[in-house]
Amino acid sequence: MGTVERRVAPGDGAATPERAARSAQAPDRGLLTGESVAVEERRILPRGDEERVHYRPLWIEEPARRRRLPDPVRTAAVRAVLIIAVTLLQAMVAFLCTLAGSWLAFPMVLSSVASTIAATWGVLDVWVTRQVWNQRNGVISVPSSTARSLRRERRRARREARAAQRTQERIRRRGGSGQLSHP
Repeated sequence: MGTVERRVAPGDGAATPERAARSAQAPDRGLLTGESVAVEERRILPRGDEERVHYRPLWIEEPARRRRLPDPVRTAAVRAVLIIAVTLLQAMVAFLCTLAGSWLAFPMVLSSVASTIAATWGVLDVWVTRQVWNQRNGVISVPSSTARSLRRERRRARREARAAQRTQERIRRRGGSGQLSHP
């Protein structure tokens, strides 16, 4: 009983013809830049009452559940996926050539074996790169993490110990007895 139209909702960008024209001129801005589009619903009530306008977003942006992979790890993962895809393709072609009795079957089987070794190396590369990244950059922790607060406490204790040591050395150099005040 109602009509649904695309309109500009308060605070949201909407897909209008003018906006589409602007987005065609500037491809890095416009419709596909993460701005949400709202739907305006107009309901005509059966008793002839006035219509209500209700705005609801087409989507609600939610924060990511997991952090993005570091660049070296992501690069290794993409490389591994590509190698695995090529390996599966070669294995399928080798199987089909074998069924067809083609002369290409033997070279394809050999290349599939080599690609399997390369794919195994690619997966191990992702694992090793991830371990190296974690060792070099530490465990990713949220601000309330106990690991971060423990590191902060250790740093503070080291700073205080160095300051106390410098104070003691300064007193010894001046020829004091090692006490800062008399009892």
